[in-house]
Amino acid sequence: MKRVLDRSDERILAELTRNSRIPYSELAEKISLSRNAVRQRIERLERDGLIQGYTIVAGEGKPRASNIAAMIFIYRHDRMRGGDVIQALKRVPEVVSCDVMSGEFDLVIRVEASAADRVREIWQDVSALPGVRDTLTAFALSSMIKR
Repeated sequence: MKRVLDRSDERILAELTRNSRIPYSELAEKISLSRNAVRQRIERLERDGLIQGYTIVAGEGKPRASNIAAMIFIYRHDRMRGGDVIQALKRVPEVVSCDVMSGEFDLVIRVEASAADRVREIWQDVSALPGVRDTLTAFALSSMIKR
């Protein structure tokens, strides 16, 4: 039977993808769990084969090519306010950038996730935030320049 990952498991995997040497205590603080709960979850993820080892990324530590990237354009109810929206976005580990825009959209965020379903979950969470009026999501087909 395949185990379903919950939000905490996904956040653990996202943080370990960024830094596999992160101490349990720091990881626990980032995802609001106890140090022991994080340790137990990581051990279970290893037993279940979701973590099959740790590796070294040489060079600039670019994210894995298998990540799915999407841009989510956000319309807020009040363009001049919305600090709560930005604070909420800061807590999503897959949000790698957030820019305040001029023109039609208020914010644009770049999401890099391991699966399209995870992008959909993030989109649903962002759409439900108080202060968000509407969103538009576009998946990146390929990256031509990445610095």
